[in-house]
Amino acid sequence: MKKETKLLHAGRNPENNFGIVNPPVYHASTVTFPTVDALHKADKNPTEGIFYGRMGTPTSRAFEEAIAALEGGEKAIAVQSGLAGITGAILSFVKGGDHILVTDSAYFPTKKFCNEFLSNFGIEVTYYDPMIGSAIAELMQDNTKIVFTEAPGSLTFEVQDIPAIAKVAHDHGALVMIDNTWSAGYFFNAFEHGCDISIQAATKYIGGHSDIMMGTITLREEHYKMVKTKLNVLGYCAGPDDCYLGQRGLRSLPARLSRHEENGLKLAAWLKARPEVTKVLHPAFEDCPGHEIWKRDFTGSSGLFSIVLDGKYTPKAVASMLDGLDLFPMGYSWGGYESLIIPFNPKGARQVTEWVEDGPCLRVHAGQENIDDLLEDLAKGFERLNNA
Repeated sequence: MKKETKLLHAGRNPENNFGIVNPPVYHASTVTFPTVDALHKADKNPTEGIFYGRMGTPTSRAFEEAIAALEGGEKAIAVQSGLAGITGAILSFVKGGDHILVTDSAYFPTKKFCNEFLSNFGIEVTYYDPMIGSAIAELMQDNTKIVFTEAPGSLTFEVQDIPAIAKVAHDHGALVMIDNTWSAGYFFNAFEHGCDISIQAATKYIGGHSDIMMGTITLREEHYKMVKTKLNVLGYCAGPDDCYLGQRGLRSLPARLSRHEENGLKLAAWLKARPEVTKVLHPAFEDCPGHEIWKRDFTGSSGLFSIVLDGKYTPKAVASMLDGLDLFPMGYSWGGYESLIIPFNPKGARQVTEWVEDGPCLRVHAGQENIDDLLEDLAKGFERLNNA
């Protein structure tokens, strides 16, 4: 089956549910057993059966089955947020004395977790240039357990050469993890390109409506039981209603992503032609580092990208532009049906790479509004920017 068809049918079994199309929502903590023998049998394998609400219900299992189908993995685990997916996956494979490599373009909370949490437990973190490719071999150590990637990178959208990095990592016995949220697991198959674990903030495109908090960890069968057991110890789990809404979001994901992609490309092209804009950081555009890698490895683009404005514009002028926008509210998320925009400055967030652009930066999420309305709103914003 093609991916669009698979997403409509994965993780649901109407024949086991009175013919009802959608899986039911199980609000469950306690699971009872009729005999001591049944209790003990369930206790021996809590990661597979229905043993206790935190460890999985038919609702979460159905959602996880569908996520595995989306990502091309063998198993998936739902957790309470995208950040929980990142921290839970990393913590499942490291101990004191280990070393991990993390892309310098990673989502800032990922770096905060590394800097303020892992360091307290004697786990060494080395940041690397996202465009390093196979040269990452120079940073590998005997105790390197994980190479953490993100493609494209947060805010600045560098597209990493995942296959080249994965080959080096595997040659040194390290696992490769990716934050795959930008592609929604739809435009990039992490496993076909060498990743061992793919993580998403299902809060974003999978939910699609800005109303759930959830993360997913997709992985191979060989890693599932260990990771699931570690997450149970940590108390990580996703709520049943969020799993249900995530299931619902998956059914419309291809259609929604198509609109996000279309609006994103039109917005980016329009912005590139504006005199106020000096650079467009969208993987589908040549200005973006790793554009050729994106063309080789990805099948499409989502609605999230950034632009760099001319350095002559002051923070006050940028605020005048943004404060008056009607269709681009400012908010630290994306992936919902609505457009969003935020100003940012990457200079203070890098450890090993230098941000050389002088102009103000804006991250744009292209929602599903009519493109003409979005362009008109931005045009008025640029008028305020220039007047200020």
